[in-house]
Amino acid sequence: MLTRIVQICFLLVGGTLGVLFLPFLYSVVNLDQVAIIDNPYVSAILGAIIFYLITFWAVKYVINFIKWIEETLIKAPILDLLFGTIGLVLGLIIAFFLGSALSTFLFPVLNEIAPIILTLLFGYLGFQVGFKKRDEMLNVFQNRGAKKKIPEDGLQKNIGQLKILDTSVIIDGRIADICQTGFLEGIIVIPQFVLEELQHIADSSDVLKRNRGRRGLDILNKIQKELPIKVEIYEGDFEDIQEVDSKLVKLAKLTNGTVVTNDYNLNKVCELQQVHVLNINDLANAVKPVVLPGEEMVVQVIKDGKEHNQGIAYLDDGTMIVVEDGRNHIGKTINVIVTSVLQTSAGRMIFAKPKVLEKAL
Repeated sequence: MLTRIVQICFLLVGGTLGVLFLPFLYSVVNLDQVAIIDNPYVSAILGAIIFYLITFWAVKYVINFIKWIEETLIKAPILDLLFGTIGLVLGLIIAFFLGSALSTFLFPVLNEIAPIILTLLFGYLGFQVGFKKRDEMLNVFQNRGAKKKIPEDGLQKNIGQLKILDTSVIIDGRIADICQTGFLEGIIVIPQFVLEELQHIADSSDVLKRNRGRRGLDILNKIQKELPIKVEIYEGDFEDIQEVDSKLVKLAKLTNGTVVTNDYNLNKVCELQQVHVLNINDLANAVKPVVLPGEEMVVQVIKDGKEHNQGIAYLDDGTMIVVEDGRNHIGKTINVIVTSVLQTSAGRMIFAKPKVLEKAL
């Protein structure tokens, strides 16, 4: 079908060019006196035939070019196309008015060239400005709409409806279990630049990185196909920003969404930028059993601590226990008494001492 359309376009262009330029060619070769040839209908037919013959060679390249444009437009986010088109239309309008104004001051030859140059120049500039300034214009429209139409409580209700995943939380894998339990509401948003970073990690020559990247892709497939939660892919990108974390923060600002991460640094950046953030580590710490000073625990000391005569043990959930005077008990399972608990976003650390020392005292 596309081939037929291209051939018809070639026929129309050939016929038009034949009517416009073949009479000039007739006069050059002294054929303008032949009545049968020097006829607009004959010229149109000859031009159409010539261009139809050209299609046998050119149609493949034209179709490939059209399909390339089609794929590019399909992949482009709708906001990019929308604001780029608005900029293009405004640029063409400005070029039209400037061309009309300058036509009275230019020479006859320039009157033919100036509109073409202005159309190309302002059309290009308009599209580029609309495309690259789309985020700023979108913010302007959103701010005006919020002030005019949406009450303050409406804004509060919309906060956190979009949950934007970063690379670290996808590779971590616990996000799938959280989604499955139903504690995470709203729409899961996976940006295209995060997928590209995951794919880059999965293609790494380092075995550990490659396994982490593939695990992240498996987690995404599980969330998208097996879990009862809506997942959307954000195909846009911020070409003026290099860091993935900065892109996530900007996307969260534009969409009024929530960044889901277990990256401590990204968590702090989101807080500084006043972006709503959910830290999986904070959630994990919040649901761990509460341990109070004075409680008794049974642990296995497995290695030395950093300080003198310390031993290190771990709970089943990975919480580290620093056992004072526990070096002599490495490899043993002993009763300990909790002395203090240190809680941070990076995790929880429990300090304890052997119960045998407590009895001795």
